Amino acid sequence: MRYLVNWKPLMCLLLWPAMHAWAQPASTQMANSAPHNGPSLSLPELISTILVHNPGLQVARRARDQAAAGVSTAAALANPRLEWSEGQTQARLASANPGRVQGWALSQFIENPVLRGARMEAARANERGSSHQVAIVRNELAAQVQLRAFEYLLRRAEVRATTEDVALLEQVRERVRLRVESGEAARYEIIKADAEIINARQRQQNATLQAEQALLSLNRLAAGQLPARWSLRGALDDEIRLGELDEIQRQAQLHNPEIKALQSQVEKAQSQQQAARASRWPGVEVRYTESTDVELRHGTLGVQVQIPLLDQRSGPMAEAAAELERARIRLEGRQAEMRQQVLQAWKSLEMARLRVEALGQGAMREAEAALRVAQAAYRFGERGILDVLDAQRVLQSVRADLLDARYQVQAARIDLDYLAGRYAEDNL
Repeated sequence: MRYLVNWKPLMCLLLWPAMHAWAQPASTQMANSAPHNGPSLSLPELISTILVHNPGLQVARRARDQAAAGVSTAAALANPRLEWSEGQTQARLASANPGRVQGWALSQFIENPVLRGARMEAARANERGSSHQVAIVRNELAAQVQLRAFEYLLRRAEVRATTEDVALLEQVRERVRLRVESGEAARYEIIKADAEIINARQRQQNATLQAEQALLSLNRLAAGQLPARWSLRGALDDEIRLGELDEIQRQAQLHNPEIKALQSQVEKAQSQQQAARASRWPGVEVRYTESTDVELRHGTLGVQVQIPLLDQRSGPMAEAAAELERARIRLEGRQAEMRQQVLQAWKSLEMARLRVEALGQGAMREAEAALRVAQAAYRFGERGILDVLDAQRVLQSVRADLLDARYQVQAARIDLDYLAGRYAEDNL
């Protein structure tokens, strides 16, 4: 005759001492979530520090200086050339006089002013493009810093929430322990409470580690120049200020550094096309030559011009035209893409705001009220520990969703500011 044995209660009883040891008060984890003892930085101070020390931004600025030097290179005039020669003449006829012969020549190339002006304008457009590249790097870096900073604020809020969860679960476990010791509840209830505490502490540890990783990523952007044990002032629910959608669309088309950089590329391509057309007549070379022998001094003045007979410069002109068309297509495509990105970020902001409103005003209050009712019913013996733990898990889930929704609001706001180019200026 066979007997069926349910091993689940038996395994719970066997594992209960180990779980009880894990469920002791979490003083270490709470200490890790305590504020840092180092300096406290605001978000503008953090951005300013990172912008000063970030290597990528420094490289972009050096490239801008190089492009500025290229303008001087394009505006430089050709140097004159001086030639000197000396020789000896020999008499082949009796009437000729042998002697020393000397000569010198001076030549100056006079460039086509249209070609030179087009080359200088292309260099200036390249300089403007390099300045816009600095603004692009600055805009992306400032947006990335803000996103990482609010990620840290999210993880810090999660640490506080999980710390509260652990403290609340420990209070629940203490009441369960008293009921178990008095015989009013089964031992399984305290085992279940210990398991919930272990899960809550794991969530607390994960949130603490993620917060530390966010700080490390910010310090990496600053090339390790942030102070030791620093902390960030701010909160996820900081007030945001944004204009209307049409205004943001207009700012994105006018002030976004990517659009400006592409416009500079179009201007550069136009100047290069003009230079390719003018290169058919590169300029004239004026030359004066003077030679002296025993009897005579000879002086000649000449002009040298390159005639576009065999090479009409059709290849460079076609290449410049194709490059100009490519630059225009890239500009128009990026402008259209920019409008869609702004609209998408605006919709994300609206959805995140609706989530915050729904969770903060409705679901959060209902979850807190349900937990209070479940705790009161458990104290009077009307409900079991599973009802209390289920209500606690619902509250944890709603609170986590609320924190994530607040973070999504800030992320959408940062995305809109980034698309509008508000981080590209040096006024942060």
